[in-house]
Amino acid sequence: MAEDSQKTTHFGFTDVPENQKAGMVHGVFTNVASKYDIMNDVMSVGIHRIWKDAMMDWLAPRAGQRLLDVAGGTGDVSFRFLARAGDADAVVLDMTESMLVEGRKRAEASSLADRLDWVVGDAMALPFEDNSFDVYTISFGIRNVTRIADALSEAYRVLRPGGRLMVLEFSQLPNPMMQKAYDLYSFNVIPKMGKVIAGDNESYQYLVESIRQFPDQDTFAGMIRAAGFENVSYRNMTLGVAALHAGWKI
Repeated sequence: MAEDSQKTTHFGFTDVPENQKAGMVHGVFTNVASKYDIMNDVMSVGIHRIWKDAMMDWLAPRAGQRLLDVAGGTGDVSFRFLARAGDADAVVLDMTESMLVEGRKRAEASSLADRLDWVVGDAMALPFEDNSFDVYTISFGIRNVTRIADALSEAYRVLRPGGRLMVLEFSQLPNPMMQKAYDLYSFNVIPKMGKVIAGDNESYQYLVESIRQFPDQDTFAGMIRAAGFENVSYRNMTLGVAALHAGWKI
């Protein structure tokens, strides 16, 4: 236990004890829960909706599938999945109860109540049996996990053979000048907009910093392979502002 307490990880640009990060991330999303959908619009200039539609295009949901949407927040991905899959089921898992509360308030939630469950849980220790799901998705959430490798291993465990992993996350632009311009926007505009919109610039500052700490596309693809997934590939969204990674449990 003493050794574990000495391990550190990053919380934005700050090094913190590993065993404290989850609580700090929980605090961020508790603060922004009521403005979460607006937050995504601010951070992506509204394009996150197009990225999520592209995710569904690539995923091609089918009837009979069971989805686990981790860090599912207010249900964006699950609602899209169920609308396309028809006769299918989904579970939204998030570590922050207030995020799930906001999701349940959305109009889509009541119409899909018989096919959609909301569960509080940790991506690194999923409360589900092995081989339970056909599809695992996580959108703009994996960079907030304390140990990303553990979350990917858990994704592999709960997927059935033939199951598919799909991760949508802010990423790195391949062009250094474009990356510099994007960083200028991110660090100078987004926290200030967070202050205006949500009265909270510190949470938005963390979210911007967490994007810069996340591995680039090829490095993250390697982490997915290391967890056991095969046929791993990715597609850049909006020149690499975000990336969509996919892999299969064979």
